Amino acid sequence: MASNVVARRCAMFFFALSVCVSGARHITEAHAAGAIAVGKCGAYGQAYDYGAEHEARAVAQKQCKGDCTTVTMKRACAAMSVDLVNPCGAYGYAVKPKISASLNAATRECYKYGGKECVIRAWACDAKG
Repeated sequence: MASNVVARRCAMFFFALSVCVSGARHITEAHAAGAIAVGKCGAYGQAYDYGAEHEARAVAQKQCKGDCTTVTMKRACAAMSVDLVNPCGAYGYAVKPKISASLNAATRECYKYGGKECVIRAWACDAKG
C-alpha cells in the first residue's frame, strides 16, 4: 500500500514537471518573432522577441527611414551589410538560423551587388537565434 502512494506521488510530480516545462517552452516560442527593415544609405530598423510577426514588422519598418524592405525572422538572426566606401551604394541582408551565418551571408550579398568594402551595419537575433 505504501509503495502505491509513493508511486502516485512520483507520477504526479513528473506530470507537474512536464506541464511546467512545456508551458515555459510555449512562453518562449510565443515571444519569438522579429524583423529587420533595410534600405538605401544604411537605413535600417530592427525588432526582436515580439509576440507576433506583424508587430515586429511594424516596429522595424517605423525605425527605418526611407523606402525600406522588411523581412521577418522567427527563432533566427538577421544582418545588414553596407559598402563602407559608398554607404548609399550596394548593400545586402540575410536571415539565417545562427548569427555567424547571417553576418557572412549579408556581407556576401553586399559584395554580390557591387560593394567594395562591405561591413555589417546592423544585426539582430530573436528568441533562440
